[in-house]
Amino acid sequence: MDRITLPERPDWREKARAVGFGFHEMYGEPYWVDDAAYTFSIAEIEDEIEAPTEALHELCMDLVAEVAVDTALLSRMAIPEERHGLIRDSWAAGDRHLYGRFDLAYDGLGNAKLLEYNADTPTSIFEAAYFQHNWLVDQMELGALPEGCDQFNMLQESLVEAFATFPPDRILHFSCWMENDEDRGTTTYLMDCAVQAGHEVDMLDIQAIGVDAQGRFVDEHERTIDRCFKLYPWEDMLREPFAQYLKPGVFIEPAWKTVLSNKAILPLLWERHEGHPNLLPAFFADDPRAEKLADAVVKPVFSREGENVTLRRKGETVEASEGDYGNEPRVVQAYAPLFERSGQHAVLGSWMVGDRAAGLGMREDGSRITRNLSRFVPHVIMPD
Repeated sequence: MDRITLPERPDWREKARAVGFGFHEMYGEPYWVDDAAYTFSIAEIEDEIEAPTEALHELCMDLVAEVAVDTALLSRMAIPEERHGLIRDSWAAGDRHLYGRFDLAYDGLGNAKLLEYNADTPTSIFEAAYFQHNWLVDQMELGALPEGCDQFNMLQESLVEAFATFPPDRILHFSCWMENDEDRGTTTYLMDCAVQAGHEVDMLDIQAIGVDAQGRFVDEHERTIDRCFKLYPWEDMLREPFAQYLKPGVFIEPAWKTVLSNKAILPLLWERHEGHPNLLPAFFADDPRAEKLADAVVKPVFSREGENVTLRRKGETVEASEGDYGNEPRVVQAYAPLFERSGQHAVLGSWMVGDRAAGLGMREDGSRITRNLSRFVPHVIMPD
């Protein structure tokens, strides 16, 4: 594993705009990095990233099977008691899931370590699946990279295959907060994958979803929403006024994914698989063992985009981020150093599509806490 620099493509911004990648800059800050790349060997990808990702996913699925039927564990995860039945029924019904992203710490030397599982509303899928693939092709054609380079990137074909497992017998709605460029771009890309899989689709703002007299969700045209991909967190949906109308089988990701998108899985996984090479020691904040972790990261169970995270070294706070999750229950996880080059700290985003590891996206930041504006850097598998 290494980080290299190379000339940026002269026309990459025009190419980004042409394919709807308007959020290559966000809030006046660069998001996409075109003149650098993280490099890997094929052995690293297969043995240290792909295989551990699938192993972690299996551990997570086993955990859902346990938690979904255990009211005490659901409550421990701060899931509202009145929605426990929805989680249980969604799992029992075998509601299909689509995708998720493991965030891993890996420095090219030891084992990749699970930091968290973005299993409900992960973004950066468009840039990982599509735009970094185009970057690789262009850079080889320009001679900046040698022929024979590759990527760990089966994402687009895997997404199309995954959407094809949902019967095309009804409109597949797609919904997000449309004012957010990144959310809209992510949702539009996934909708295009669904079209390639043969679905009739329609897109609407999450705030435009209504409920009819029969308690069914409907779109702006009063059409029943029978199946809907939503880029909106389950922990928020479960607390909305319309939550009483939620039922299994309607939304993608399914309701049982609220278990896996919850950072409470970190202590639960460690409790069940202590010493696993891809897990870090982790405890609920009220566990006395949490205080014994001198080098640790403290995270709210529902935090997103790196908000309200505290990094502790030798018992002292060395970094902390602000955010909207200050009142959430917390977990404490042992600190794992990130890969660092030139003052940039890199997190590996290892993607699952269905039950298969399907690709890699790299994010980097000058901080050890990866946040919303942390930059996306393409990766390349170098030829032997």
